[in-house]
Amino acid sequence: MLHVVKRDGREADFNSLKITEAVKGAAQEISFEIKESEAVELTQKVIKKIEDGNITKISVEDIQNMVEKSLIENGYKEIGLAYSNYRKERTKIRDIKSDLMKAIGQIGVETDRDNANVGNNFSSKLLRIASESNKWHNLASMPKHLAKAHENGDIYYHDLDSYNLTTNCLHIPTGEILQRGFNTGYGTINRPKRIESAAELSCILLQSTQNDMFGGQAHPDFDNDMAFFVEPTRGEIRAELLELEVSEDKMDELVEKKLRKNISQAMQGIVYNLNTMHSRAGSQVPFSSINLGIPKTKDAALVCESFLIEYEKGLGKHEQPIFPNIIFRVKEGVNREPNDPYYYLFELACRVAAKRMNPTFMNMDSDFNKEYFDKGVIPATMGCRTYICSNINGEPGTKGRGNIAPATINLPRIGILAKGSTDKFFELLDNRLELTREALLHRYNILKKLKVRDLPFVAGQGLMKGSENLSEDDSIEPILKQGSWAIGFIGLAETLSALIGEHHGESAEARELGVKIIEHIREFTDRKTQEDRLNWSTYATPAEGLSGKFIIQDKKIFGIIPGVTDKDYYTNSYHVPVGYPISIKDKIEIEAPYHKLCNAGHISYIELDDRPDGTVIREILEYAYKHTNISYLGINFHIRYCRDCGTYLEGSQMKCPKCGSTNIQGVSRVTGYLSLDERFGPGKSAEREDRLSHISNVKTYV
Repeated sequence: MLHVVKRDGREADFNSLKITEAVKGAAQEISFEIKESEAVELTQKVIKKIEDGNITKISVEDIQNMVEKSLIENGYKEIGLAYSNYRKERTKIRDIKSDLMKAIGQIGVETDRDNANVGNNFSSKLLRIASESNKWHNLASMPKHLAKAHENGDIYYHDLDSYNLTTNCLHIPTGEILQRGFNTGYGTINRPKRIESAAELSCILLQSTQNDMFGGQAHPDFDNDMAFFVEPTRGEIRAELLELEVSEDKMDELVEKKLRKNISQAMQGIVYNLNTMHSRAGSQVPFSSINLGIPKTKDAALVCESFLIEYEKGLGKHEQPIFPNIIFRVKEGVNREPNDPYYYLFELACRVAAKRMNPTFMNMDSDFNKEYFDKGVIPATMGCRTYICSNINGEPGTKGRGNIAPATINLPRIGILAKGSTDKFFELLDNRLELTREALLHRYNILKKLKVRDLPFVAGQGLMKGSENLSEDDSIEPILKQGSWAIGFIGLAETLSALIGEHHGESAEARELGVKIIEHIREFTDRKTQEDRLNWSTYATPAEGLSGKFIIQDKKIFGIIPGVTDKDYYTNSYHVPVGYPISIKDKIEIEAPYHKLCNAGHISYIELDDRPDGTVIREILEYAYKHTNISYLGINFHIRYCRDCGTYLEGSQMKCPKCGSTNIQGVSRVTGYLSLDERFGPGKSAEREDRLSHISNVKTYV
């Protein structure tokens, strides 16, 4: 009798069926069709190895080593590599399991009260739970086939460390919250009376919200929300001047001059605060986004203008502000055309973007945006590209809503496994879509166990739609039904190359197939929205770190495949590869259709040489917004400035032209937001090196 020694020391009778099933499972992972007889034959080869060694006891690890070796020796190399890769991932989980796992489970329910200053929110819990440990805790707690999909690199569950603790991101109902006041835990903050206080509290809203969540936060209608506080400020200034007995003939001029100064100082304070104040246990500044550009009043226009001017100035030495992300919304009849009342704001936004890479721009005339705009709902987005408007469970709109949780499909892997068959590709894609839906539903069932007191600010203070009338011991499930559940994808370009040998920048055939693939995903999310009564949506995943993670795993299994796994990253969502030479016009036209399909979030980038001027940016946007249905656009270039004196460098300058310093700081866009060059991850660093500029084509379409 042969006994198997398990990892915990227990012994069990040898069962050859487990080997056969493991071989078949590894084959299934890479969609390799292996016959039952082949799997049995491989099992017999393993048994023979054991018999030849005259073994009576054998460890699980030794059996697995024999299985892996037999697969490779007998011409099943890909299955052997898939089997090996999965073994390594499972070993990580086993190695980390310990008493700590039990402790993490308890802390996830309630933070201990050893320190009276520690609350029960997301940030406090993560203070106790090491991020990586909680990731593996969550993997170990979910059904094995769902964990396996993540470990193998078929699907990626974003922010796994927060899986059981909180939700992703939120468009804050800023104006409503400021006008009624709020409580951050130690007392009530009343409605501000002046624009300066309102501006400061808008930063507190972002900071406090981020402490309850793992993603970004946005002011979805910043200039209009802040405009409410302009008239009271004007009134106070007038009263102050009356006390100084200023003559009436000079009063209006002095009031407006002082008002503009106060607004400018308030806006400067926002820029400074959002680049200095930290949240999430002090680990990072708030991932903040501000939407503006569609002012309903002259006061709102003044707020918009002042904010853009203050952002353009930069920080203390004129350094580049990293946050907030700024989204300037462009609309015909409002600011897009020279005869529009706020065209000057559009010109200013282009000028600022030419220096700071912010704002990015959103097209309110895209048909999917205009549909809501015409109903009185102004769409908004975030620098991380989160977009939400439709709502199966209530009124459409943005405020108080966000993406609850995303999961991303490894699209290139499906392209590789399909081996040139589009029918096989869509069959595999359907499988991954159902699996991703199942994984997100599992996350839904975990999150609905949270109570309002677990998200004390965003839920307890009613920032999230669905939290109305909930008490602190109520489930947050009503909130989960108001947000979106995003099924994302990356690497469409590599997927197309794997399927037909060309990506969508290279041929009309690939272009047509690319749209067909994402249409298929969108049809799935639309269908499941009706069936599940949840806001399923299609997400053009930013994939900052994931772009490198997926390809590393695929290289291990499939090796180097030209046009697919021959880089250190997969291309962002539906984008044309950054190293492919293409005109601005063609890039815009190729990527435009995906904006409508990706209703959970989308963005396209145009790469320019050095810093452009505002006219160039305006020309690009005017072409895009008048001739295509594209919506969210960012204009990228490389910013470099002297850390010592703040002087900006031009062209290929390697030292400061003013002070001679070589202490130079570079800033680039990562995946929607700006970052210091040295903070890029390996995958994104490699991608940045490959980026080609489209500047040579900037005049060809005008």
